[in-house]
Amino acid sequence: MTPDARERYSRQVRFEGIGEAGQRRLLESHVAIVGCGALGAFHAGALARAGVGKLTIIDRDYVELSNLQRQWLFDETDVEQSLPKAVAAANHLKKINNGCDVEPAVADLTPSNADDLLADADLILDGTDNFETRYLVNDYAVSRDIPWIYGAAVGSYGLTMPVIPGRTACLGCVYPKPPDGAQPTCETAGVLGSITAIIGAIQVADALKILSGHVDELARRITTMDVWSGSVRQVGQPERDPACTACGTREFLHLRGAERAPVSLCGRNAVQIHERKRPLDLGALQAQLKPLGEVRANEFALRFFIPPYEMTVFPDGRAIIKGTTDIGVARSLYARYIGA
Repeated sequence: MTPDARERYSRQVRFEGIGEAGQRRLLESHVAIVGCGALGAFHAGALARAGVGKLTIIDRDYVELSNLQRQWLFDETDVEQSLPKAVAAANHLKKINNGCDVEPAVADLTPSNADDLLADADLILDGTDNFETRYLVNDYAVSRDIPWIYGAAVGSYGLTMPVIPGRTACLGCVYPKPPDGAQPTCETAGVLGSITAIIGAIQVADALKILSGHVDELARRITTMDVWSGSVRQVGQPERDPACTACGTREFLHLRGAERAPVSLCGRNAVQIHERKRPLDLGALQAQLKPLGEVRANEFALRFFIPPYEMTVFPDGRAIIKGTTDIGVARSLYARYIGA
């Protein structure tokens, strides 16, 4: 390590669990963060400060005012500029640790791009808000023998679980199917910044154990907590399920899937559409839509307001239609204003 690195990370190096050898491993490590909301933004800031050498930040969304209550990495300027979360995160992380190589990916993780975005990662952190993406991450991580750490939070409740392929149960073993029925979301049940910070911190602590070479010290447990009631519970992970389609039979059904279908976004009163197979010229689209309603655009995204709906369109053809959870309505709006 350079003298500057020794000074910057001196408190971690003095910690017996990491030491100088562990810090060197951190400086050479690469972490992919899938989702840069409340959990992912915490992951990114904490790992950049800890000296992780490279971060790939994957997020499909942009910064909104309601994010600032719990998403620690962003500020009001990001909202005013309608910046994608991955780009805004990269901008802030450069100011935190310019030695950390940050690659923002304004994208939705799909089976077709998973290899491009995740292949070189030593670890994957879950900052997503839906089981569809988590199952895809689980399939990819298990198939490539990459450790990953599941995490979720809503209201005052959260949980986290590490997945070490070949050693622990995977997400498919614990949740063969996503939960049935309507589930609470940040939109319907709210969420406290304290629970997202705690769950994110536990995920980061487990990440540091793995990356610094102490995977054997990782507790094979599912941790749940409620910061409002004060309850904390840890239970051992179940044994690996030989019938699991990921780590058991290795069918990897989610990884073998086609492009993502339109999907209602968790707690957002919005639908994501990603059906276009060619890139969009946002400048030309802005000129096309300007006579029809209010349009705001930058190099990362275009926002088109047609009350009661709002469309955010990205250069890869993906769009988020806000104001409905009806996939049919979202598809109709996309076809009407963007084209088939």
